Amino acid sequence: MTQTVITFYTRIGCHLCEKAKGALLELQKEWEFVLEEINIDQSDGLTERYGLMIPVVLIDGEEVAFGQIDKIDIRNRLQEKKACF
Repeated sequence: MTQTVITFYTRIGCHLCEKAKGALLELQKEWEFVLEEINIDQSDGLTERYGLMIPVVLIDGEEVAFGQIDKIDIRNRLQEKKACF
């Protein structure tokens, strides 16, 4: 089984992003996944795509949440993913 990757699109100074990152770090204590954090300000394309949506969370490339990130929703998505294997 391949390791789950959570991609987290963020930017510096974003309060919602800081809160979401805290939730993801808490979840990482319960679930095995790689957390890939990407600052959208490093790319014009990412800023254009996600600028109004951040924070954005993808699990294995699938967008699962943006804006107000709910830890329980992310946990449920991880559980669903585990059940598929």
